[in-house]
Amino acid sequence: MAVLSSKAGCVGIFSNTRFIRSELEKHRNLLYQIAYSWCHDTALADDLVQEAMLKALKNAKQLKNPEAIRGWLSRILANCWYDYLRRRKKTVDLDSLPYEEFAYEKDTNDRQDIVDRVCHSIGQLPVGQRQVITLVDLAGFSYAEIAEILEIPIGTVMSRICRARKALKKSLADYDPRHDVIRARIRRVK
Repeated sequence: MAVLSSKAGCVGIFSNTRFIRSELEKHRNLLYQIAYSWCHDTALADDLVQEAMLKALKNAKQLKNPEAIRGWLSRILANCWYDYLRRRKKTVDLDSLPYEEFAYEKDTNDRQDIVDRVCHSIGQLPVGQRQVITLVDLAGFSYAEIAEILEIPIGTVMSRICRARKALKKSLADYDPRHDVIRARIRRVK
């Protein structure tokens, strides 16, 4: 992409619908993974991503830096998630919801058991912890980027990640006598 030297040039590139659409297509799977990790509902995750993509198209001129599009889209997705939580007529503590099995048939191998258990354990985390742990470990955002995306202080990001990792370690440690396999899969990001 050419470096633009004038403000008019910047507006021109971001008003290009083809450019925005191609960027949205590149990031759609990541947005879906993040949304699903927050809500554990395939239809809702799809709706949240679609809503975020529509808002991104509508507000494309707000994006000033093309390198920041991943964080910008994630921020829009987080806002869509918050809007959904506010719109719900009856509020339910997400931690009290029963775990639902994935729609696909479970494999019998150990690796799939570990994946299922980790997904279940992440699903049991409070929403704030679930958001930061998935943004770090699934999407690969830095702590500073997460603070910006979720509009919280970086210290809050760090404390939520610490509490989430402790909860996951506790939840997963007693799963299997070979729990070192599970522990090795939880990566630390600083």
